[in-house]
Amino acid sequence: MKYTEEMILHSESGYCMPFEAPQGQDVELSLGYGEQKHPQTGEKFFHHGIDFNVRHYMLSAVADGIVSGVGNDSAHGICQTIRYGMYEVTYGHLANVFAQFGQRVRAGQTVAMSGELLHIGVRFKSEELNPLEFLTMLYGNIRALQEAGGHDTDNFPDSEMTLKTDYERDKREIEELMLRFLPHYMEDLQRGAYTLPEHTEQSLRHIFTIGAMKEYFYETMPSMANPLGLGRKAMPLACKVQNLLIADFLNYLALRHEVYLSTMSGEVKKNFMTKP
Repeated sequence: MKYTEEMILHSESGYCMPFEAPQGQDVELSLGYGEQKHPQTGEKFFHHGIDFNVRHYMLSAVADGIVSGVGNDSAHGICQTIRYGMYEVTYGHLANVFAQFGQRVRAGQTVAMSGELLHIGVRFKSEELNPLEFLTMLYGNIRALQEAGGHDTDNFPDSEMTLKTDYERDKREIEELMLRFLPHYMEDLQRGAYTLPEHTEQSLRHIFTIGAMKEYFYETMPSMANPLGLGRKAMPLACKVQNLLIADFLNYLALRHEVYLSTMSGEVKKNFMTKP
């Protein structure tokens, strides 16, 4: 397909996919666009989008836009549609939605979480497109920006910049808990059923203020894994933010679900149980 000038979606964010695959891991396209054959029945049908095998991946906006639809249907389960200019991109088979109908979103903002897989459908001025062509156009846009400005769009962090938190020994257990409880955590935050402790909120504000004053943000080209464009000099602040966010997630688990890390001592559990 040849894209006309009005069909080029401009975004200097460095995003060409709504999710980021783990480093060294390929993402599998489980079902393509167009005429397909049903894997069980062998029956031919027309697939109006593409599917990825991405279980419980955080999904981000690929450009600035507005959520034009949130719903649930028999074919694709929970769905969210975001309008980027004259494009409408629909994400289906979602586990949770974090950006609601009518909400404006910025490039790189987390908008949803995939379920057992992810369906993507794309329309331009209500005309259906092959989503792969849309994603290829975005990638070409990023490459053009990279060549014009000499920016490095490699994902952050690299092998020399991996963040080390205070929870390294419990990392695997925490990741498993996040897969299970993160949608509940985000939903309770949005509904006000759980509020960030005042000291945590103040600490985060302080860290971001310091980062802005020292010009730590946008040192490199932003990407989906690094939306603030953090570089090496921001590592100490980034580690502090990670520690605060993990600590708050664990605080939420203890207070709302009475779930604790297996390595947590009985005295620490007792302190949580006495909190109002």
